[in-house]
Amino acid sequence: MRCLLLFPRGGFSMDGWAAVSAMGGLPGSEMVLGTGVEGWWLVGSEEDSAGHVVAGPFPDRAEAGWSAAALADGEAVRPVYGSRRPDGSLRRRPSPQEWAWLAHLTEQLDRVPDEWSPLLSEEDPLTTLLVEVTAAISEAGLPLHDATGGDGALGGACLTPTPDLDGVVVAWRQHDRMSVDQVHGAAADAAVQQAMNRALSEVLAARGFEPAAWGAAVVVRQGG
Repeated sequence: MRCLLLFPRGGFSMDGWAAVSAMGGLPGSEMVLGTGVEGWWLVGSEEDSAGHVVAGPFPDRAEAGWSAAALADGEAVRPVYGSRRPDGSLRRRPSPQEWAWLAHLTEQLDRVPDEWSPLLSEEDPLTTLLVEVTAAISEAGLPLHDATGGDGALGGACLTPTPDLDGVVVAWRQHDRMSVDQVHGAAADAAVQQAMNRALSEVLAARGFEPAAWGAAVVVRQGG
């Protein structure tokens, strides 16, 4: 299935790092450099605003995090990606890591078989649920099964949007060596299948879904 939600691919240009000086590394610095440059910044932790820029820009999140530990006055700060406004606040922007994640999520959604496309539209809540379930499984490090691609034999999570159930059926598909060739025997095949379906259910429950048993698989329903 071609993904119904298309995200831009790639990231932001990181040109110009060498030409940009960081703001003062500690709170209280009056230097105003880096305005308009996208990167990782340390900002104050005001929950009701974008936060004021304390230091930056940094070339990556890790360096921003390390610098946060060096702030001397104990001010609570957090690393945020974006560009600094002239008034010292931060205009948030998706980071290169976020763009890479969206590209990966798109690739995983493309693995949902085309036969389900007529059931889905961008406005359908079931589509949103499918994206959310795919994201939760992908963030756990598990791939979707690529049924029509060259990696179909490798296995992965199978997602089936099912309007009659008002949800998405989720099941694990093992590598062909286990599920088709059964090189380790039928008993091992069955035991591993149960373990992986159970693992999927536990991952989804940990992410706030309420998976319910559906035969050997589980179903995640809208609102559940």
